[in-house]
Amino acid sequence: MDSSLNLLVGWSGFLAGAATGALLGIGFHREDWLGGYGSFPRRMLRLGHIACFGLGLINILFALTTAAIPPGPLLPGAGICLAIGMITMPLNCFLTAWRKSFRHLFFIPAGATLAGIVGLLVTLR
Repeated sequence: MDSSLNLLVGWSGFLAGAATGALLGIGFHREDWLGGYGSFPRRMLRLGHIACFGLGLINILFALTTAAIPPGPLLPGAGICLAIGMITMPLNCFLTAWRKSFRHLFFIPAGATLAGIVGLLVTLR
C-alpha cells in the first residue's frame, strides 16, 4: 500500500507547525497580545499550531505502520481521512480564532481523524 501521501502530509504538518510557531512567537511575549494568554483567539491559535505537529505525527505513524505490516486490505480511505484531518484541524482552529462561528465545523477534522484511526485499527485487527 502506498503511504507516500501521508508521509508528505505529515512532514508538511511539521513544517506548518514550525512556521506557525515562528509567527505566533512574534507576539507571545506581550501580556495583552490577542486579548491575553487565556483569551479564546490566542487559545485557538495555540491549538492550531500544536495540531499541526500532533496530526502530522499521526500521519507519519500511519505511513510507517502501513509500510511495516504485510500487504493486505486496508480500509479504503483511512489514509485520506487522516490527511483531511491534518489539513482541516489547524485550518479550523485558525478560522475559529478569527470568527467563533467556525467552531461548528470541528466535526469535520475530528470525524475524519477518527475515521482514519478506526480504519487502521480495523485493518490491524
